[in-house]
Amino acid sequence: MKRRAFVSSLAAWPVVAAAVPTSELGKLRGIAEGFLREQGIQGMSMAYGRTGKIDFEAGYGFADADGTEAVRPQHRFRIASVSKPITATAVMMCIERGLLKPDSVVFGPQGILGGDYSGDVAAVTVDHFLTHSSGGWANDKDDPMFKKPRMDHAELIAWALANQKQTHKPGEHFAYSNFGYCVLGRVLEKVMKLPYDKVITQEVLSKCGITSMQIGGNTLAERRPQEVMYLTAKPGAAYGMNVARMDSHGGWIATAGDLVRFASQLPALLNQDSIHAMTTHGVSESYARGWNVNRVPNWWHGGSLPGTSTIMVHTAKGMCWAGLLNGRSEGIGLALDKLMWQMGGVVKAWGM
Repeated sequence: MKRRAFVSSLAAWPVVAAAVPTSELGKLRGIAEGFLREQGIQGMSMAYGRTGKIDFEAGYGFADADGTEAVRPQHRFRIASVSKPITATAVMMCIERGLLKPDSVVFGPQGILGGDYSGDVAAVTVDHFLTHSSGGWANDKDDPMFKKPRMDHAELIAWALANQKQTHKPGEHFAYSNFGYCVLGRVLEKVMKLPYDKVITQEVLSKCGITSMQIGGNTLAERRPQEVMYLTAKPGAAYGMNVARMDSHGGWIATAGDLVRFASQLPALLNQDSIHAMTTHGVSESYARGWNVNRVPNWWHGGSLPGTSTIMVHTAKGMCWAGLLNGRSEGIGLALDKLMWQMGGVVKAWGM
């Protein structure tokens, strides 16, 4: 971050808000300014609201490396793994319609995607992938989603199944898996007979009044209109990944307001039984189906990629929020979560 440009911008940061007193707006701005300075992040966007309505949207800092383009609420960010609750919602919609069952197997002669597979691979179900309990392909140093960038989805899935064996029986062990949600994207394509992004746009986003979300590009040259730049200590590190192939586990770009509209309108998308299933823990006590969960109950998901840190939260009181950064630093996930709770507590009318 260029500190001189950062400091000179503070008086001009744009804020869009509804029903928030001026005195509270000043406090929010002060907290946000301090956070960006402390974390060394160039820019951020945030939104708060409930039942599809936005109570507050704000952009702080800069969308670009040179400090010339101020972040506004309309700016879009890579949301990384915050994509997973969106994919899980579409899967639950298909289950409601009878197009899928939680215990539908994914691979093998009887599987949705077929293939010449047997044993534990052929025993993996839709619900195993939803709950990160497939027994393999974890988000670790061997995460297949960050290998073989020239392969398409089908090629990568076949390669991973052939070369990275499961380490546990399906259903016995939780291991967070980007690969599992990549496969769920292909399951949606199979049963809906549409490309994944069209499934989500038509069946999820359109019903929430969201029109600006799309799958992001891989390179800086593929930066979308009103998309921020992703800034890393090693220049260009954010632009060496196959983000488009991450579609169903981490490929969407969105505004903070888009995510609040989604998180706050689950009842418009799913029945109460499905919502309960999505937010009741599975093999892990802290993760259900596309959402991290606790006993409050609050539901949330974070996201992280080089140059990107994100969070989306649905609280037990129905208040929802999203925070998006175009940078990443040590411990940023917990810090961003704490920031959003802190800022939400400033506005007395929200009853945080």
